Amino acid sequence: MVFSGDGDLFAIGGNHFIHAARRNIDMTVICVNNFNYGMTGGQLGPTTPLGARLTTAPYGNFEHPFNLVYLAASAGATYVARWTTLHARRLERAMVEAMSRKGFTFVEVISPCPTNYGRRNRLGEGLDEMRYYAEHAVIRHGADPKEADIVPGKDFLVGKFVDVEKPTYLEMYHAKVAELRDG
Repeated sequence: MVFSGDGDLFAIGGNHFIHAARRNIDMTVICVNNFNYGMTGGQLGPTTPLGARLTTAPYGNFEHPFNLVYLAASAGATYVARWTTLHARRLERAMVEAMSRKGFTFVEVISPCPTNYGRRNRLGEGLDEMRYYAEHAVIRHGADPKEADIVPGKDFLVGKFVDVEKPTYLEMYHAKVAELRDG
């Protein structure tokens, strides 16, 4: 199991994430996405929405952000879900489901960052960001992750996007070893 922030996981660790999903390594990844490097001064990161202001983007971000659930699904994750911190019970269930599945599973957690992201983008306090989630999060299980972009001021999708079974890397490896040994 891996817990990580959006910056570390998809900037610094992006290549590792993609190939672990592609290989279907048996692991669960929980990503807390607050749209910035919140603990190191509020720099923009790979999930910072277009136009958002941060310390390294005082005039607004002009880099296209990653859609994390689409990236995870397209890289091969067997389970992909997104919830906000407001959806605590649904988030808990998604984490339990992800941990109970074989293969590479991914849960994105949209989380407020009132100190850096929220303040610089005039979103108010943490509770104001939670109200925003209540007003704009749309639950749509089974939706195409490609349609799950997050755009400030617009509704965004949450729910379980992918839940499939396929052999893990180790299962395929052991099958190949047995085939070579017996063949």
